[in-house]
Amino acid sequence: MGAGGRMNVAKAEEKPHAFKRVPVSKPPFELSDLKKAIPPHCFKRSLVRSFAAVFRDFIIIGALYYLADTFIPMLPKPLAYVAWPVYWFFQGAYLMGLWVIGHECGHHGFSDYPWLNDTIGFIVHSLILTPYFGFKYSHRTHHANTNSIEYDEVWIPKRKSDKLYSEILNNPTGAFIVFVFKIVLGFPLYFVFNLYGRKYEKGITSHFYPYSPIFNDSERFQIFLTDLGVFGTCYLVYKMAAINGTQWMMNIYGMPILFMSGFFILLTYLHHTHPAIPHYDSTEWDWLRGALATVDRNFGFLNHAFHDVTRTHTVHHLFPTIPHYHTFEAREAVKPILGEYYKYDDTPILEAVWRETKDCIFIEPDEVNGEKKGIYWFYK
Repeated sequence: MGAGGRMNVAKAEEKPHAFKRVPVSKPPFELSDLKKAIPPHCFKRSLVRSFAAVFRDFIIIGALYYLADTFIPMLPKPLAYVAWPVYWFFQGAYLMGLWVIGHECGHHGFSDYPWLNDTIGFIVHSLILTPYFGFKYSHRTHHANTNSIEYDEVWIPKRKSDKLYSEILNNPTGAFIVFVFKIVLGFPLYFVFNLYGRKYEKGITSHFYPYSPIFNDSERFQIFLTDLGVFGTCYLVYKMAAINGTQWMMNIYGMPILFMSGFFILLTYLHHTHPAIPHYDSTEWDWLRGALATVDRNFGFLNHAFHDVTRTHTVHHLFPTIPHYHTFEAREAVKPILGEYYKYDDTPILEAVWRETKDCIFIEPDEVNGEKKGIYWFYK
């Protein structure tokens, strides 16, 4: 057994509940069995509850802005240097909550009206520099091909043959560089250049480019609209900076967006990166096993800011139209059926992201009787 194998065994002895691999055999249940176990009201969308979540986010975001803009400039400089990062952190967290609402609109989990879902999603995502329609369509493909190494759209694992990751950056210093790079630049580079996304043979791959191979012909006009929404927000930010100053804009909006970007990377990366979940090639992949190969996490007090989607990602992949305020109940209903196919890891988030960054370097397939199978696991 190689060094990577020894690492996995040692870790499994430390935290067997977190590192025990999920089964990869065909589940003894069907999607219909899981749906029957979920109370019917969990599939019903409530305009009142959905708009309440939007208003909650805007009220908290507005209150944080008011407190920061009014009182932090009054503080002595040493205290202001502490107060601003606190504001950036919490404002970024609740902007991420608003991002979650836009994501839910893309799944048509906000309401029964597609036009309303797209309108709300377009507005809130544009305000936080997210290409709503571009993400909606690439995310649709992600849900249709979760953990397929050929066709998934995000967090495609590296292979051992990629020497940059498997050799040059495969050390604590390299892991730290990768960690900082992901948190600081992962969000814009994913949407602009499709970093961490699926590799296409032809075309410019970007969530902002209407003729990107990510999209089909019927979707290209909506990508133009997406660009207008995001660029419109950028223009508004420019005008506000011209009036109030660049430093004011960075403190009030720029840094919170940077923190929100980091939270976006943390959520999506940790839900899809773990030593105990497999990836599959086309010889083994099927939709149900792919959807089950995700991890629920506990972000502590930030669960509230993120509408608790952190702890319900698995059920979200199984039934993406369930609104966020019903997913926890739905998760509890299906857990007895899922059994060992359900993975929950309550490792503290900073510890978890550092562990996954330095230990989940590349994937390699299982070998049975000297032959490689189409089931892949993370190794160091």
